[in-house]
Amino acid sequence: MAIDWSNFGVDLHLDLSASATRRTALEEALRDAIRSGRLAPQTRLPATRTLAAELGLARGTVSAAYDQLVAEGYLTARQGSFTEVAALPPIVLPTAVPEMVTTPRYDLRPGSPDVSTFPVAAWTRAVRRSLSRAPVTAFDYGDPRGSLALRSVLADYLGRARGVLASPDRIVITSGYVQALALLATVYRGRTIGLEDPGLDFHRDVVREAGASVVPVPVDSLGAVLPVASADAVVLTPAHQYPMGVTLHPERRRTAVEWARSGDRLIIEDDYDGEFRYDRQPVGALQGTAPEHVVYIGTAAKTLSPALRLAWMVLPAYLVEPVVRLKRLTDVHTETIGQLALADLIAEHAYDRHIRACRLRYRRRRDQLVDRLPGADLGGIAAGLHVVLGLPAGLSERDVLDAAAARGLALGALGTHWHEPGARPQGLVVGYGTPREGAYPAAVDMLSRVLRSF
Repeated sequence: MAIDWSNFGVDLHLDLSASATRRTALEEALRDAIRSGRLAPQTRLPATRTLAAELGLARGTVSAAYDQLVAEGYLTARQGSFTEVAALPPIVLPTAVPEMVTTPRYDLRPGSPDVSTFPVAAWTRAVRRSLSRAPVTAFDYGDPRGSLALRSVLADYLGRARGVLASPDRIVITSGYVQALALLATVYRGRTIGLEDPGLDFHRDVVREAGASVVPVPVDSLGAVLPVASADAVVLTPAHQYPMGVTLHPERRRTAVEWARSGDRLIIEDDYDGEFRYDRQPVGALQGTAPEHVVYIGTAAKTLSPALRLAWMVLPAYLVEPVVRLKRLTDVHTETIGQLALADLIAEHAYDRHIRACRLRYRRRRDQLVDRLPGADLGGIAAGLHVVLGLPAGLSERDVLDAAAARGLALGALGTHWHEPGARPQGLVVGYGTPREGAYPAAVDMLSRVLRSF
């Protein structure tokens, strides 16, 4: 029996169903409440007559339970007065040693934008405008597909900026890219999904955890190499492959689409860094050439902030129902307030302005990195927020990473991205998005000094 003391001036939940006898159950429930701190010292308990009436117990049962806890020192009783919780010394339980997370002095790890560029003022205005216009129903449980306001403006924006063929009913908003990938992998549970090699090992874990098998899709200087005969679907990064930084060659794009069409297979297009190209116009999304065979995934993690946890999928018609059903079962819907603010930001073109400003900022950083590493073997410099730094023969990733760490510099390693590292090529993955603006030049200088030390 679960009891809520809402009528006693003491907001406390007691579970009396754990023991065979009601007296023992009351004793254990009160003892647990006192030990856990839910009943604080000097909290006055109800009179035995009152508590007995409310719990449906004999008054003698309650009195006996009180007497037992007084004897044990949990309660104190005053003759002819009231019973209260005793002032016991706090019970301090040993805790696990917390994991120490150290922040490097110089951070050139890949995978993050400069979060200090988040457009706080524009976002605040967007939140205010969107909330003032939102109907009351916007604050209730929402559509698992996401806010219609955001899906509508995304359909227009993606068509204009990325060449995506989209309509609001084909778009599903997710809590970040990883959830989008996990939902699709769950739809393909028991089947095989190809992931680029090299690529993020974390994404391989996501796919496997969802119940799909993983096969490598080799990547060379022209991008992903298809076909992969054993795959039912493949995840590609056509705009800017991570980590190698290559753009999928036009002939490879045609091959990929033909592979998907000929075998009724699926391409999952991760539009990684699609907004950040520096030496030519951005390459349009692959989805625009085969919308019924390509899922397009975009995210606000790099353009705005990873903290927003907002991403979007543009789905072929046959995938909408199973993905929406899984989304509902996973978290009902992605939070709505951020969706409304992002919809306003896009509709007012503040999103475009922010991306253009960031594109200029990151291009300057890319140029500065190239200028300060003359003669270095740099790959993937035409786009994105990172470069791949090749290492000369005889120099290992471990040697450079250890030397960098000794000087307070954090870098990424290429070796961890291979499906089977072994004797695969090594190198460094250097991110130029992570540092704040003022810290970036010193980080690049430190990288230069580390490399010159070998």
